[in-house]
Order: sequence, then structure tokens, then C-alpha cells
Amino acid sequence: MKKFWKHFKLSLRNKLLAGILALIPIAVTVYIIKLFITFFDKMIGPVVDRYLGFHFPGLGFVVSIIAIFLLGVFVTDILGKRLFSFFEGILNYIPLVRTIYRTSKQILSAFSISQTGYERVVFLEYPRKGIWSIGFVTGQTTGKDGTRFLSVFLPTTPNPTSGWALFLPEDEIIPSDMSVEEGLRTIISAGTISRDQMNFLKKPCR
Repeated sequence: MKKFWKHFKLSLRNKLLAGILALIPIAVTVYIIKLFITFFDKMIGPVVDRYLGFHFPGLGFVVSIIAIFLLGVFVTDILGKRLFSFFEGILNYIPLVRTIYRTSKQILSAFSISQTGYERVVFLEYPRKGIWSIGFVTGQTTGKDGTRFLSVFLPTTPNPTSGWALFLPEDEIIPSDMSVEEGLRTIISAGTISRDQMNFLKKPCR
């Protein structure tokens, strides 16, 4: 009975933690969008109301989209990149702000990279035999003897933007049916948000 309750409490804790970690990004996203809309509504709304004579609903949302687009154009321009880097340098001198900003940027960068550089999720034995780690295939190459090698990025937890670039024989890697997004969620959450069952698509050929 004690074993059952111990397992139940552990399962309950893990599910609650997984739910919280799943809810936080949604809540943060909704909160930021609300801040954008409210900010531009308060700034632009009164000016437009004065000229039109009535309130224009949703104006804050429209202005927010335009402002974000213009910001994207600005930070991709050469001058904009330099100014933005200068602004980031200032943030790096503020202790608490620096930590929050770097963490947010690293997580967002990880998901951005996943859309362009990661091909699929694989498992490899690391750091020793019998222990499996999640890696992301980024390319492939062939040795002079015809051996196929896969270039695999092995990320760290919970920051998936740092890690090791490995070149491994293809027969030492086990493919997975996990999507790149699922793999990243598992890494960022330190395994808290993960599948109940990990499916290996085939055994390695040694």
C-alpha cells in the first residue's frame, strides 16, 4: 500500500509539474499580446477617436502587428543589427535583467533553429553504454571507405542552444519517431515533459 501511495504521489507531482510547464508559455504569450494591444490602444486610440469621432475596436491589435513587422525589418537591417547589439550589450550589464533576457533568448533561439537546422530526433549511447541521450541530426557525410556518418547535435539540458557536434557512424544511432518539437520540449523541461513511451524505430547494427 505504501508503495502504491508513493507511486501515486510521484505521478501526481509529475503531472502537475508537466501541466504547469505547459501552461506557462501559453500564459506568457497571452499576457505579452495583451500588453501590446493595451499599450497601442491607449497610445493610438485617443488620437484616432478624436479625428474619427468614434472608437475603432481592434486598432491596438492592428497597430501591434504593424509595429512587430517594422521591428523585424529594423533588426534585420545592417544599422538595425548594430543598434540592437548595442542595446543587448547594455542589458548584459544589468544582473537580473541579463539572466531573464538571456534565458528567454536561448529558448526562443532553440525553437527557431529547430525549424531550419534539425532534420530529425535520434538516440545515441552517451555518456556511456546503456545510457541513452537525445540528439538532433543536422546532416550526413560519407567516409573514404564508404561508411556513412551522421552529424548529430547533442544539446545540454535545460539550455538546448549549447552542446556538442558529433560525427557518428549511422549504424551506431537509433532513429526515433519523436518530432523535433517533442525532442526540444523534453530537453528544455529536463525530461519532465516527455512521452510515456519512447519508441525506437530499429536496433543499431553493430
